[in-house]
Formats: sequence, structure tokens, C-alpha cells
Amino acid sequence: MTQPVALVAGANGIIGNATAQELRRQGWKVRTLGRQTVADFDSLTVDLTDAASTREALARARDTTHLFYASLSPDPDLAIEANRNAGMLRHLLDGLGAVNAPLQRVVIYQGFKIYGIHLGAVVRTPARENDPPHMPPNLYMAQEEVLRAYAGRASWDYVALRPDVVVGDVIGNPMNIALVVGVFAEISRALGIPLRFPGTERAYRQLVQFTDAGLLARASHWAAITPQAGGETFNVTNGDVFRWERMWEDVGSHLGLAVASPVPLTLTRHMADKGPLWRELAERHGLVEPDIARLVGWGFGDFIFHTETDVISDVNKIYRFGFSERMDSTSSLMGALARLQERKALPTVIF
Repeated sequence: MTQPVALVAGANGIIGNATAQELRRQGWKVRTLGRQTVADFDSLTVDLTDAASTREALARARDTTHLFYASLSPDPDLAIEANRNAGMLRHLLDGLGAVNAPLQRVVIYQGFKIYGIHLGAVVRTPARENDPPHMPPNLYMAQEEVLRAYAGRASWDYVALRPDVVVGDVIGNPMNIALVVGVFAEISRALGIPLRFPGTERAYRQLVQFTDAGLLARASHWAAITPQAGGETFNVTNGDVFRWERMWEDVGSHLGLAVASPVPLTLTRHMADKGPLWRELAERHGLVEPDIARLVGWGFGDFIFHTETDVISDVNKIYRFGFSERMDSTSSLMGALARLQERKALPTVIF
């Protein structure tokens, strides 16, 4: 068989990086694309909002057989966000078409926001892939509209994967919940206070879920090579659910910290003065990133820790289609924290 050639857009992020690593383990030729290079990969550096430069850069990707699209350009204005991200995808597909890339399949990533949770909706759970859409704009809807239009006149098809909160060990990604938890815990330790969940009491006790980055990467490989997956959308999670009330205790035990009752914070405000303390910790422990603002997305933590409804995806569809891997979410988070310690993103403390 001819070696498949992957183009992974957004490979500096949690999803894209794990996917690129997994595809390489599977023997694929892997090329990454984004604003920055990715260490140890053939990388195309490009701003996807610029159609001309995107097309020019893709001359080197004319052998691409599979596109894995994990790029994201967030914006507080949902209409701007939707239009910008749809445009970025369109520019990439146009560029691949211009160089006559032998594209077979596109794998794109969505999220639980497709169900309207970011708008304050109490999402009916477990959420199913065929649940009705909400009133746009929504970046995932806008991107899928582009894919449907292009795939309708192309020889390739696409698969949409819908993870939820992705747990991984990428450093500097604002949507890395493991870094939010780990940095918050180490600042608590440095201040000599117990580890208190920084969200609401109600959020502490809701049923929620994770998607491990490694599991999602393996699902991505499956989605790329499984014929019957073409044209389908799949929820992808670890397959279990948990309450932060229990998980927070596990974090405390794993890191050797006492846990006390929640105190709801707005992390973007409350952690704004912690930069000097983190810089001291980074110097003391030889950490790779002394700038807390570059390391952690506190706004993402605020969203996760203040979600006061159950967040559960129905994953039976992807199981029926043949991908049945599951993972213990506690092991997923503790494993990510341990790897972040090994990579010197978090201190390793003997207790």
C-alpha cells in the first residue's frame, strides 16, 4: 500500500499534536501546518486567514492524502469567530485543490459547544450526534457547512469528531485543563493553603466528562482509515463520567495536597497577581515557562469550573461503528499531570 500522507493543521495544540504523534507511530508520513513550526516534524508555517500565502505554502503539501483539521482562532464575537474559522478551512481546502493533492478524507474536530452549552443551554444528556442544532453563529456549524459544500463536488469525504474537555500534556495551550489544575494546585501549595475547587458548589457536583488526547488521536487514525466512517459525526470521550467533587480529591491525593471545600473564583481576575509567584517557582524548580500568562488559560478554567449542568455525550455511535476504546478519566488527568512534571512544566514536589 502507498504510504498515507497526513497534513495536521493546528499541530501545536492538544488535539493536533497528539494526532501527529499517533499517525507517525502508525507509519504515516506526517506534515504539520500552523503559525509555528512543530519540533521534529516537517512543518509548514502559514497564517490560514491569508488565502494567498496559504496557497503558496501548500505547494509543499501536494502529496497530502488526509487532512486532520485542528486549527482554531477563537473570538468573543461568535459571528466573527464562525466566519474567520470557516474562512481558514476554506483557504486550506482551496490550496490543496490548487496543487491537486490526492485528498481522500478530512477529519475535523468539533466540541460540546455544538450542543449550545456555551450559550447557557441545559443540554439534554447524553447528547447525541443527531440532536437538533441551535441558532447560529457557531464555528463548528460554519466549518461543517464548508465541508459539505466542498465534499459534494470532490472525490474526498470527511468525518467530524466531537470530543469534550481534552486532557493532554501540550505546554502553552490555553485549553489545557491539566495545566489549569496543575498550576492552580502548585500556587495553592506555595501559599500554604488547601486545594479548593475554584468553581461553584453546583459545578462541583455535576456529572462531567473528559476526552484523553491519546485516545482522541487513536480515534482520529481510526476515522481516517475506516471506510464506513465517511460522512459521519461521532462523539468521542473516555466513556466514563465523574464529578469534580471526587476528581478534586484524587488530584489532591496525587499531588500531596489537602483538599477543602470549594470557594468560587473568577480565575481570570483572581490569578492576575500570581505572575511573580509563579516566576519564583519556575526559577526554583527549573521550569520551562516562567510566564504564567503564556502557560495557562484561566478563562478556560472559569468556563469549565462554572458549568452547572451535566455534560455527558452519548458515545454508542462510535462504538457501533467499530472504535470501542475507553479510558479511566482519573488516570487520564493524573497521567497528564505526571507528564507535565516530567517535561518541567510543573514542579515535581516530594511529599
